[in-house]
Amino acid sequence: MAKKDQQACSFCGRNRKEVNFLISGVSGEICDSCAEQAYQIVQDSIDAKKKASGQSIDKSKVPTPKEIKTYLDSYIIGQDDAKRYLSVAVYNHYKRLMQEIDDDDIEIEKSNIIMVGSTGTGKTLMARTIAKLLQVPFAIVDATVLTEAGYVGEDIESILTRLLQAADYDVNAAEKGIVFIDEIDKIARKGDNPSITRDVSGEGVQQGLLKLLEGSVVNVPPQGGRKHPDQKMIPVNTKNILFVCGGAFDGIEKRIAQRLNTRVVGYSSSMSTTAIDKSNFLQYITPQDLKSFGLIPEIIGRLPVLTYLKPLDRDALRQILTEPKNSIIKQYIKLFKMDDVELTFDEDSLEYIVDKAVEYKLGARGLRSIVEGIMMDKMYNTPSTETKSVHITKEYAKAQFESSTLERLKLTS
Repeated sequence: MAKKDQQACSFCGRNRKEVNFLISGVSGEICDSCAEQAYQIVQDSIDAKKKASGQSIDKSKVPTPKEIKTYLDSYIIGQDDAKRYLSVAVYNHYKRLMQEIDDDDIEIEKSNIIMVGSTGTGKTLMARTIAKLLQVPFAIVDATVLTEAGYVGEDIESILTRLLQAADYDVNAAEKGIVFIDEIDKIARKGDNPSITRDVSGEGVQQGLLKLLEGSVVNVPPQGGRKHPDQKMIPVNTKNILFVCGGAFDGIEKRIAQRLNTRVVGYSSSMSTTAIDKSNFLQYITPQDLKSFGLIPEIIGRLPVLTYLKPLDRDALRQILTEPKNSIIKQYIKLFKMDDVELTFDEDSLEYIVDKAVEYKLGARGLRSIVEGIMMDKMYNTPSTETKSVHITKEYAKAQFESSTLERLKLTS
């Protein structure tokens, strides 16, 4: 009996009296408490391996390209081509994360995307909308603040800092995320020829982005900002991070038109130019046009999927004003509803707003500026009154807009 009492757990050293029970093995014992801890350690190890290999993503919950596009359709009007490209890219990104390297040694590589479209066509909105649907971390960053290392501005690595923050500093999750780099055209080099001096916010930034887009281990400052020797860095592997870039590329249509015209030689060729849609040159964009605009060939090669967003015509602007789930008019109706006020609009007043947006050529963002100018007086005065309903007519909209800052700026320009 004394020998039995002397039995103790081989892991924690507690004897039989100090534990609930001991499990005896060939050459040792383990107590119930240590067995529970061992089980948890094994489970954590298995989960970590699944996470690292991409098996943590449930394939049954991954939306198909059609489901992704349908979701985008409920928030964004038109732009079917761009939606299809983006939907397929996101779906393939999920498949890359779930891939297992078989005996055939075939490894699916990522296809980063670049979207070209004039201001207000929905590039950033598309990125924000798709972020709501994803099961992986998503970050939107602005390329205009980036500068070459050592200069005033943000370092290239700050892009990954945003992604780490979106992933709650879970490095494994961040390494499978998606980054949308907005205003990519603002880092175009200033001329067609390589710069012989420092182009700190143009070509220098493009050179710095190469390693991120291609895939490498980058040391990232956890809180962003400048690197310094005493700062603790977080290594992040960008191999499985999908990059989606967007930019307005203002003026690139002239370069496309010039390229299309230079290829026209002879009578029969000139006849074929009648098929060219001169109202939307962006649909004919090629990597060659991006190069002439100022993107370096190396970065164009790392953005193999090129798509475009169509300019918004009057019909599209009219739909954007009222139809999407998050449309501008629905937002203002909700604002007034929070004060128990019912807001309504005349059909003519909506048509007037669209006409002004077309006139100013500011895209969807122009709609918000115009509606804001029209609604300012009502938003200022109504909360202080007992009014329970507000109705906007064309006459009221016209009077308010003509006295707004936007209209005055036009008259002085």
